[in-house]
Amino acid sequence: MKYLCLIYSNEQVLHDSPDSPKDPECFAYAESVQASGRMLAAEPLESVTTATTVRMRNGKLSITDGPFAETKEQLAGFYLIEAKDLNEAIQVAGGIPAARVGSVEVRPVRELNL
Repeated sequence: MKYLCLIYSNEQVLHDSPDSPKDPECFAYAESVQASGRMLAAEPLESVTTATTVRMRNGKLSITDGPFAETKEQLAGFYLIEAKDLNEAIQVAGGIPAARVGSVEVRPVRELNL
């Protein structure tokens, strides 16, 4: 089953805390998940200041600079993994270095019935 591990953190804490992971550690962890055969995709995201929110309401497109909502934590990146069950996905998510300074939301990917 596919799981999406969404990494959330306060951007300042993510980069400035003594517990903050550095890029080489994150890359090494991603490589270990890749080597385990579970990795489908993983990417860090640019700063929330580069975000654009798009909404379609009543046939009209609305574009707003920035994230959807003002929050203390922002989406910083993701891992899309293959795991046998939620417990295995949680183990992978718990190893993500950024979990030390933020949180990782684990969600099953819903398959479309086409």
